[in-house]
Amino acid sequence: MEVFLTILFFTAIWAAVGLGGPSLVSKEHQQDLVRCIFLLAAVCCWLFWLCCYLAQLNPLIGPKLTQDTVRLMAKAWNHPLKEG
Repeated sequence: MEVFLTILFFTAIWAAVGLGGPSLVSKEHQQDLVRCIFLLAAVCCWLFWLCCYLAQLNPLIGPKLTQDTVRLMAKAWNHPLKEG
């Protein structure tokens, strides 16, 4: 649930930038180009943020520890390992 709310929150922020940003620009002869730039920048930033956020949820590379190292760490931290 927390992940969904976080994604929804940042999606709303970038949607506001993409949709509300062009309204802050004065009437120019290249207004359509400025709208396109705002929308494209918001979409790219949102997509970059989403990829980084989701990559942190499920890392592809984790620590590779041997059983001896795990036992040593458990003993040093006073956390007995469960056998089984």
